[in-house]
Amino acid sequence: MSRLRALVAFAALVAVSGLVAVIPSTPASAAACSASWQSSAVYTGGAQVSHNGRNYQAKWWTQNEAPPGTTGVWQDLGACGGTTPPPTNPGSFVVSEAQFNQMFPGRNSFYTYSGLVAALNAYPAFTRTGSATVQRQEAAAFLANVHHETGGLVHIVEQNTANYPHYCDSGQPYGCPAGQAAYYGRGPIQLSWNFNYNAAGNALGLPLLTNPWLVQTDAAVAWKTAIWYWMTQNGPGTMTPHNAMVNGAGFGQTIRSINGSIECNGGNPAQVQSRVTRYQQFVGILGVSAGANLYC
Repeated sequence: MSRLRALVAFAALVAVSGLVAVIPSTPASAAACSASWQSSAVYTGGAQVSHNGRNYQAKWWTQNEAPPGTTGVWQDLGACGGTTPPPTNPGSFVVSEAQFNQMFPGRNSFYTYSGLVAALNAYPAFTRTGSATVQRQEAAAFLANVHHETGGLVHIVEQNTANYPHYCDSGQPYGCPAGQAAYYGRGPIQLSWNFNYNAAGNALGLPLLTNPWLVQTDAAVAWKTAIWYWMTQNGPGTMTPHNAMVNGAGFGQTIRSINGSIECNGGNPAQVQSRVTRYQQFVGILGVSAGANLYC
């Protein structure tokens, strides 16, 4: 007798006899642990975290209240085990605010941690791909390059104003509607050129071609443009910085994607060393190894 026919027959017997059917089930394995709860992270309703071996889900906005908490904001989802997946909450970051402040003790007040966290939802795979170690290595690599580009998150705009008129490629069909000298370097990765402002604006749904000043007046926009470049642009390299970190190519390839032959292949070894040293410092703060292939 087939399993289906047997189940039908059993159901009929139950209906006639009035018996209560108890069908044994396969024991369920423990759910994988969600991303670990972080005191500085902002969690909104539906966000899931793990804490002390249990998964929890936020019922509403919360910050700084460790699960299970005392206000009822955390719903206990039960014990967890197994591999920790990347965070699913768009408001979480593998770098805590305290660690961020440690990395950038003299930063400009414009570059807020909250602005960075607000920008994360633009590219959910950013620092949420691969193992916990890879996620932290990518965050350290991104922030190390950002540190180098901005002098420790001090500079919002490019300091050499003589370069400003050079970033208009008039050969583009859309031209330079904000002005010949409007597309100078801004933000954490110093976004420059009209074609980059156009591409970033299109990707992010922002009017950056006509209003590039948004990158120097809105912290979340500034961070989004940096993450856009990191996630989508090869630059002078052969891969995006994101792919370099999550696919094992190493930190050196992020340098190549940002500044290519200007620094790599002996172009400026001191600048390369500056980036590498900062990266090694930042992975130390995050408690992970630096990995291989640090130089380009």
